[in-house]
Amino acid sequence: MVEHKFENLDALLARYAAGRLPKPVEVLVSSHLELSAPSRALLSGVESAAGEFLFSEIPAALASRETMLDTVFASSTQEARGSDTSRSQEAGCAILPKALQEFVGHTVDTIPWRTKMPGFREFELGDIDGCHVSMFWLKAGRPIPAHTHEGIELTLVLDGAFNDNRGRYGRGDISIADDAVSHRPIAEAGRACIGFAVTDGPLRLTGPLHQRISDIIGLG
Repeated sequence: MVEHKFENLDALLARYAAGRLPKPVEVLVSSHLELSAPSRALLSGVESAAGEFLFSEIPAALASRETMLDTVFASSTQEARGSDTSRSQEAGCAILPKALQEFVGHTVDTIPWRTKMPGFREFELGDIDGCHVSMFWLKAGRPIPAHTHEGIELTLVLDGAFNDNRGRYGRGDISIADDAVSHRPIAEAGRACIGFAVTDGPLRLTGPLHQRISDIIGLG
């Protein structure tokens, strides 16, 4: 994911529309689209603009036309991007969007969480397509130790919410953080925060030592 720089959500959606994302990031964006009507509308506009550009190009003859058509019609990789997003209301009834549930192979009730710190649980899916992939459960009111990133971190909130120095991230929101961001996410009071995270580099702790220790043992 190192070659991909996502300055904002628009840039991420543009890469998605172009089919130029690693598999875990594609799943993250597909799940976001199931939960966000504004982003579905924005993606539709991006795809329409791309279609108009293609129609303005001078056609060129295709080599092996029939073989190419057979490949297109046999492919199911794009199925979720069309009519499947119109079923977002059904998919959104569960905590895990359909795209993510299929990718993870669990419902939120069957995820084999492991406690990493008091009040913080994680389910690591490992390294996939150049990305480290995990899900997390954060107790209401619990902070994550302040940190920055040696790469890109994309976080999709699935339930509850967290706040950091950039604002609030609730269900369906994507947090985009890189080495220019140092933050201390705190789960909102009243409800645990569940999320899906994709990174391409390790975290590096920041902030005062006493705060780091307090946050790690859950006293922050």
